[in-house]
Amino acid sequence: MNNYNTEQPEGGVPIKMWTKGVPVEDEAKKQLANTARLPIVFKHIAAMPDVHLGIGATVGSVVSTFKAIIPAAVGVDIGCGMMACKTTLRAEDLPDNLGPLRAAIEKAVPHGMTPFRQRGRDKGSWENPPNLVDQAWATLVDEFDAICEKYPRLKNTNNHKHLGTLGTGNHFIEVCLDEAGAVWFMLHSGSRGVGNAIGTTFIELAKKDAERNNVHLPDQDLAYFEEGSEYFGDYVRGVGWAQKFARLNREVMMKNLVATVRQVITKPFEAHVEAVNCHHNYVQKETHFGEEVFVTRKGAVSAKKGELGIIPGSMGARSYIVRGLGNPESFESCSHGAGRVMSRTKAKKMFTVADQIKATEGVECRKDEAVIDEIPMAYKDIDAVMEAQKDLVEVVYTLKQVLCVKG
Repeated sequence: MNNYNTEQPEGGVPIKMWTKGVPVEDEAKKQLANTARLPIVFKHIAAMPDVHLGIGATVGSVVSTFKAIIPAAVGVDIGCGMMACKTTLRAEDLPDNLGPLRAAIEKAVPHGMTPFRQRGRDKGSWENPPNLVDQAWATLVDEFDAICEKYPRLKNTNNHKHLGTLGTGNHFIEVCLDEAGAVWFMLHSGSRGVGNAIGTTFIELAKKDAERNNVHLPDQDLAYFEEGSEYFGDYVRGVGWAQKFARLNREVMMKNLVATVRQVITKPFEAHVEAVNCHHNYVQKETHFGEEVFVTRKGAVSAKKGELGIIPGSMGARSYIVRGLGNPESFESCSHGAGRVMSRTKAKKMFTVADQIKATEGVECRKDEAVIDEIPMAYKDIDAVMEAQKDLVEVVYTLKQVLCVKG
């Protein structure tokens, strides 16, 4: 039985919404309706339970398009996603005080960023990339150089030095426990500065294209490239490369994380048991309802039948390792998290450091003013989100973090 409601915007395709029991802002609904009115959208739009207002396209939406792609629907954190791996460590193998382990991870993995007005190296990048990073970059550099021949501004983006680094905002590294007491490592990151530059470059080109061709759009951010147009092939190549970078970024970080934990916890352990590495901001060609289409998951995870995925909560809530049920109505997708219920600015105005300390009780993490915008109350209730998509995925493991490093 399907668990969605259908909305029918005037002049657009239907919107199927898996949002029973979950709040949805009116602005997000308007944004979904705008996308639904584009002539390139195929069949219907699927809105996940974590759906919320984005730039141009709505976060938590799955948009399938016919012979065209909307760069702003993919966004600028191209290939952003999650990686988790189960270890053979148990809860009792963790030290009572997790402070030194967090400090070791924060030292080993570049994270955050240096404000633009401060000169010098970005603290979120490597000063001297280690061998692991150099080896991974060697598999990306030739294609990157070829892309830069036509788009030279992409060259100056800290690309090599950002590989294997965390970033900012809601990006994180966590040590978690599952229901049986097994230790997991989980992280959330994307294609960093270079992905942002690729996304921004092509979003601007799409807008200029639409203006030049006099295409009337419900929102300028929904400008798209059609197959055969001047920039379409370049965008497909650029976005594909950024998605590869993002996947490798997570793999390199995970290897570094495992090595760092081994220095602090001397008991031998295996990692990468049942490892999962999935994007949740990306586009790829897929076949649905008998047609080959471009599927853009903006804040959504592929949930083909039997496929494993990750749905994180917030820094004080549970996260889930799930198995897809292959629901065709959602274009075989599920949510990518809990989804925000308020903006970062609003969260900073509403909550205090004392609220943050209380909400993250039992978690070894930063509890200061700079991370209030990531307070659990700024997000939807992850349990309600999971209930709303029970026809999309089944839960395999439930994880609770005991340590969290924020970008």
